[in-house]
Amino acid sequence: MKKESRKIIFIFARYTFILLIALLAFPVFYKVFLPLTIYPASFLLSLFYHSVVSGSFILTINVQIELISACIAGSAYYLLLLLNFSLPLAWKKRVYSIAFSFAMFLIINILRIFTFSLLYINNFKYFDITHLIFWYVLSGIIVFLVWLSTIKLFKIKDIPFYADLKLITGKIKR
Repeated sequence: MKKESRKIIFIFARYTFILLIALLAFPVFYKVFLPLTIYPASFLLSLFYHSVVSGSFILTINVQIELISACIAGSAYYLLLLLNFSLPLAWKKRVYSIAFSFAMFLIINILRIFTFSLLYINNFKYFDITHLIFWYVLSGIIVFLVWLSTIKLFKIKDIPFYADLKLITGKIKR
């Protein structure tokens, strides 16, 4: 089989994987990342207050902090995975770049939850508006910055989707 034909098959396989994750395994992001997020956030809070994890709640000094699925940000992990799989990368680079982007986002998300928990516990006057601004504006910027960091660290030169589209259209023109 020609090298070009293998590339086309590989593109098809990557996009099939992206679709299958979206259709079948999307809830897995929340199941995997809930404990990876809530326990470290609770640990950080325990440095200042007694805190206990119960399901998706962090219980601390008369305050219950519920981490809903939006707090876990499974869609952000999916977006990072989508961007990664929409590029023609070697497997080793792909695995490392996914691990890096997931770890980086996880750390930022834990720190975000910890910070907002402190604000909530201490009855910060502007908690609601700060939380909404962060959710609607800064969350997308954070994912973008994580992706830019991944591109820079792993020296990714291709543009997601475009590199594949360019290869396919070049094949069609021939």
